[in-house]
Amino acid sequence: MPGRVLSVASECVPLVKTGGLADVVGALPAALAPHGWDMRVLIPAYRGVAARVGDLMPVWSDPALFGGPAQVLAGTVAGVQVLLLDAPHLFDRAGGPYGHQGVDFADNPERFAALSWVASAVARDGLSDGWRPQVLHGHDWQAGFAPAYLRFGGPTDVGTVITVHNIAFQGHAPPDRLGSLRLPAHEFHPGSLEYYGNLSSLKAGLIHADRITTVSPTYAEELMRPEFGMGLQGVIAARADVVSGILNGVDTAVWDPGSEDVPYSAKSPKNKALARAALIAEMGLDEVPGPLAIVVSRLTDQKGIDLLPAVIPEFVGLGGGLAVLGSGDARLEGAMRALARVHPGRVAVRIGYDEGLSHRMFAGADAVLVPSRFEPCGLTQMYGLRYGTLPVVAATGGLADTVVTANPMALASGAANGLTFHPTDALALGQALRRLIALHADRKVWAAMQKSAMSAPVGWAASSAVYAALYEDLVR
Repeated sequence: MPGRVLSVASECVPLVKTGGLADVVGALPAALAPHGWDMRVLIPAYRGVAARVGDLMPVWSDPALFGGPAQVLAGTVAGVQVLLLDAPHLFDRAGGPYGHQGVDFADNPERFAALSWVASAVARDGLSDGWRPQVLHGHDWQAGFAPAYLRFGGPTDVGTVITVHNIAFQGHAPPDRLGSLRLPAHEFHPGSLEYYGNLSSLKAGLIHADRITTVSPTYAEELMRPEFGMGLQGVIAARADVVSGILNGVDTAVWDPGSEDVPYSAKSPKNKALARAALIAEMGLDEVPGPLAIVVSRLTDQKGIDLLPAVIPEFVGLGGGLAVLGSGDARLEGAMRALARVHPGRVAVRIGYDEGLSHRMFAGADAVLVPSRFEPCGLTQMYGLRYGTLPVVAATGGLADTVVTANPMALASGAANGLTFHPTDALALGQALRRLIALHADRKVWAAMQKSAMSAPVGWAASSAVYAALYEDLVR
């Protein structure tokens, strides 16, 4: 059954990206098209974004949107039908999507409430070109008020979905912003907008959306527990009957070992050794007799980066090597640089992010480390699977859902494609790395695991069908 979906988010590749949310938002329209769903993506027109989209056409306007004039411009980029919320007073400013020089914009509540307000207006009244969605799909706190605005406006035939990509970010604001956020004061109570004395746009979405999704089945279960729900576990548990976990996928055309500088595939993997040698040379490493592991990550405690200084010295001593690409906490950037100084030729670190280098790292490495304390879905381990770069991951969230650990049964059946460890501490990670050293030494076992990894279904085919079924259920 064909249908129309308005996807609302703060980021979308290829226009703006700070993390995996943008990849997912950018990939969903093409993934859903074979199922008959016409998805348009509404994002803010941050400074410079509109210039990257050709043939823009105005399809909605408001002379006074949260303090200034605004319009929605429709266009297409990289096959994605985008709707840009052009509101210069809110989005045409220096810095990133959420702040400048490490400081959040003070009016972020109003900026993203405006995005949600426009989403609800488009859902209720449609665009000037005649397009009107049957489903409004909001992503994370930045779109959290959209289902609430739609519901507060009266009866509607539009179904609503809110997806939690990371519950750590909840869109808090003090209650004295109710007026500036165009929220009804009588909705400020624990059953609607109130959250420990404040407002939370994410809670508003969780309460008022028809369906709640998360980005992996395990994360959906974890969010109902206090150690993962971050204060919202009760809200999610109370709505368990409409909660589902749908795994993210990766763009297998973009992340394709057959398209890299040194191409290889599951059927013809021999060139991976050449990619490994090229990576060692590029990173300035000496020959690594054991497994060459990579970390491509934000350098934060949430990602478990603080565990590495305790385990990498032994890993290097057993023959392993490490290449790190990322940025984040200054303390952890320093810790990574210190590892490289202490282990020259066996540990290399690049602070920052380089998309091309990240591809070469996945192509050339033997393993990728993802020791996250929580990970809603994670794309890094999926990139590793795609490239035969075996993931070593904490057994949480989407990491647990995608990596089959190399226990005896999984090895015997040919299903093993990586290693998981629990709990998320240095002892367990160190044990996993010792296991990685032993597996790498058995070339027959290692080759079988690489083949299994590269055969894993990490694309969008299965998950897009689940999203399509969810939408169909909403519009019946």
